[in-house]
Amino acid sequence: MAELATLARPYAEALFRVAKSGDLSAWSELVAEMAQLGAHPDVKTLVDTPNLTDQQVSDTLLSLLKSGNSGEAKNFIQVLVENGRVTLLPEIGVQFQALKVAYEGSADAQIISAFEMSDAQIKDVLVPLERKFGRKLNPQISVDNTLIGGVRVIVGDEVLDTSVRAKLQKMHDALVS
Repeated sequence: MAELATLARPYAEALFRVAKSGDLSAWSELVAEMAQLGAHPDVKTLVDTPNLTDQQVSDTLLSLLKSGNSGEAKNFIQVLVENGRVTLLPEIGVQFQALKVAYEGSADAQIISAFEMSDAQIKDVLVPLERKFGRKLNPQISVDNTLIGGVRVIVGDEVLDTSVRAKLQKMHDALVS
């Protein structure tokens, strides 16, 4: 939804600026936790409860966070509550992660395999992919047995399909034309 993304962007960028000056990985974990918290239906109900003050809602949200005790995190939650933007937390998390990946010069790689892959196999696939794409890749592994064999890799808007299913489809197209 474009409107949510537009509303969340300034919050994500401000949070990222703060995170860059500190421990980025710790902030990344905190933002992921906040995003998960913001997506929970009970939190949405809490935020919409008219009997509670903004301070009570902020305190409750902060108590639910395992690692939200920093002053910046408290201020961030309070700003979101005061502006009625707590429901943006999941989208803020997505945009924060995108900013982090771009800052680190890495990219997320979705690797879809026909079979479960061991850590050694993932490493064997990842090394040439990082060379090909010229950056560090953060693999997200999934299994799709309809591929028959091989892997399908998606990095950003690029797709590298070396699956047996893709090869069979190419052969079918060549024979039909």
